Amino acid sequence: MNNIPFNKPYLTGKEAHYIYQAVYSGKISGNGIYTKKCHEFFNDKYGFEQCLLTTSCTDALEMAAILLDIKEGDEVIMPSYTFVSTANAFVLRGAKIIFCDSRIDHPGMDESQIEALITLKTKAIVVVHYAGVACDMDLVMDIANRHNLYVVEDAAQAIDSYYKGRPLGGIGHLAAFSFHETKNIISGEGGMLVVNAPEFAKRAEIIWEKGTNRSAFFRGEVDKYSWVDVGSSFLPSELISAFLYAQLENLDDIQKRRKQHWGQYESELKAANLTGIQLPQLPPFASNNAHMFYLLCESSQFREGLIDHLKTSGVYAVFHYLSLHKSPFYLNKHDGRELPETDRYSENLVRLPLYYQLEANQITKITQLIIQFCNSYHN
Repeated sequence: MNNIPFNKPYLTGKEAHYIYQAVYSGKISGNGIYTKKCHEFFNDKYGFEQCLLTTSCTDALEMAAILLDIKEGDEVIMPSYTFVSTANAFVLRGAKIIFCDSRIDHPGMDESQIEALITLKTKAIVVVHYAGVACDMDLVMDIANRHNLYVVEDAAQAIDSYYKGRPLGGIGHLAAFSFHETKNIISGEGGMLVVNAPEFAKRAEIIWEKGTNRSAFFRGEVDKYSWVDVGSSFLPSELISAFLYAQLENLDDIQKRRKQHWGQYESELKAANLTGIQLPQLPPFASNNAHMFYLLCESSQFREGLIDHLKTSGVYAVFHYLSLHKSPFYLNKHDGRELPETDRYSENLVRLPLYYQLEANQITKITQLIIQFCNSYHN
């Protein structure tokens, strides 16, 4: 029996060729021809004003924290149901994280609760577009504008996804994307910072280049480059950029196939009218980029049983985030508020296999196993 993994990285066929070209171009360090090609792709397709590839989404978030001049004592509002990097980037600068609960209908943060969390120490709001599904950005930006706060979009899962027709990552002051091998578009590891606020553009490039004005020097804007700000080695090598560009060239094809898989999951499971699970819900303002297909189970015991049942048949489904406000590192730093929806997703959500090479008959096998388990669990 062939097992069905949770994820399988997809190769378009040109990755090795472009890496070969990058190697023999004579420049394999960062900010070469393939880095520029990737930047141009995002500028042209989504209208992002400034894009800076990074070695990870974590790096992009850390750059955002530096650009916002986050300091000891500043407060940053973000969801608890997210990956640790979302918080770590700001904790590293000394921030106190104020966690917001999730929505009832979706694991993303409950935008209606944000304003009550704002204090005189609040510096920024970090939204996470969970599963590539947009937060209500009109509401978030309105709150931020009225309170003079910055907004960072953690768009790690949100490539080619939209809010009311606007591309995610292009709405907040800053945004961070991921190209980790579990994402729709991959480069093994990799990420990107998007700068939408013009006041950050010049400094972002300096931070990206280890705190130097090196890029300005190579454009002939200064006669020598020097250390002018804090920064780090955030930019990736040309090998990562070359791999990524091969993926970007096939974005539409990859997205079409992933959406077909997502739609098959939904139609087959919806038709079964199962007890014990809820299917993903999309807010009316959000598009679906088919980053993941998840189920919300009625209990943690149900979830564990379902995962075990699938695994017995060679299907590998997984749970997702643990509530950050209850993590060993942050439990004593959290303000003690209960976040029931966050805990509900943390305890009950299960993600199903979703990758380009998945076949229709494999999806049917998975849905049949889920139907089988649900029926036996309640009988």
